[in-house]
Amino acid sequence: MSQKRARNLTGDSFFAWEGDVLVINILGKPSASKDAIGKPYGKQLKVSVAAAPVAGRATDHMVRFLAPLFGVTAADIEVVFGRMNVNKQLRIKAPAKLPPVFAKPPEQSSLFPSHDAQD
Repeated sequence: MSQKRARNLTGDSFFAWEGDVLVINILGKPSASKDAIGKPYGKQLKVSVAAAPVAGRATDHMVRFLAPLFGVTAADIEVVFGRMNVNKQLRIKAPAKLPPVFAKPPEQSSLFPSHDAQD
């Protein structure tokens, strides 16, 4: 019997950590001119892929595109939901690196007071 995972695990951000697993909410854009990671859009990260949205092929292409950017194999990326939809959630097991968009705090973080000024 498997446990059902919560879809809102990421809270107010497009990503969250669950141990060493990175959970990412994706807003996919199939049939784009090139493969690219875009900017956060609310609680999702925009990811464009050149593959057409036919029978989940764009999602499969997205997984293969993202794997080297996170320093993992495609087998280390699980599509939790949205294989045939633009709204997706991915789980990446123990990413060795993170694309630059993850270095910036999420846009929603401005809602919380900064503790840096107190140091």
